[in-house]
Amino acid sequence: MADAASQVLLGSGLTILSQPLMYVKVLIQVGYEPLPPTIGRNIFGRQVCQLPGLFCYAQHIASIDGKRGLFTGLTPRLCSGVLGTVVHGKVLQHYQECDKVETTREMMARSAATLITHPFHVITLRSMVQFIGRESKYCGLYDSIVTIYREEGILGFFAGLIPRLLGDIISLWLCNSLAYLVNTYALDSGVSTMSEMKSYSQAVTGFFASMLTYPFVLVSNLMAVNNCGLAGGCPPYSPIYTSWIDCWCMLQKEGNMSRGNSLFFRKVPFGKTYCCDLRMLI
Repeated sequence: MADAASQVLLGSGLTILSQPLMYVKVLIQVGYEPLPPTIGRNIFGRQVCQLPGLFCYAQHIASIDGKRGLFTGLTPRLCSGVLGTVVHGKVLQHYQECDKVETTREMMARSAATLITHPFHVITLRSMVQFIGRESKYCGLYDSIVTIYREEGILGFFAGLIPRLLGDIISLWLCNSLAYLVNTYALDSGVSTMSEMKSYSQAVTGFFASMLTYPFVLVSNLMAVNNCGLAGGCPPYSPIYTSWIDCWCMLQKEGNMSRGNSLFFRKVPFGKTYCCDLRMLI
């Protein structure tokens, strides 16, 4: 019980600290660029046309809504984190005695937590995206629940769920498979320093797995806000997608599959120009 409580407290603390970062990331994923690009230099010293990074973007939000505005959507995200931690632990404990592969148990626990917490995830994203059109449609947790149920029904709470689940599952299996291959074949277990390196292999492979499955995160977030009555979920920022596969194909066609993946050294993509009126790249 104490262990679960400590996990909840730690997770809540990290959620609060990372909230401004997620806020900026979500707005970039939608395609909102409130500040024009500037001429800067990349890590090799070459001149490039750069988009504002995390700190400039966050400063812009704070200049409009104050520093408190950087924590928009924090309440539903905290609810999602606490509930997810509890569900994940309960499901993992339930399957602890079952004769199943460890990765399979973890997959079931993660999937259950994602399924249960996704409505809060949708509310979090929509409360952030309404910054673009300065709407106040998704302000309180209760009002947001009522609004989604009245306009979209139960299915509205699970918008973008499928790509999010697929991304989590693929990332988990990819991470554990890569870690197994590295630990088994790339590292010599007979050397003491190699045994220490094995403890870091899971984190490294997890990073690469998350990079490879990032398009699922992007598509899931875009589908969660698509056609929900907010300016950020409608044209010109976002087409009205018929399905998450349609969203995936559209992003791939436009070369936007990694949009929002980097918050620093954001170079203007080749062939794109900045539109001051729309505050986006076209």
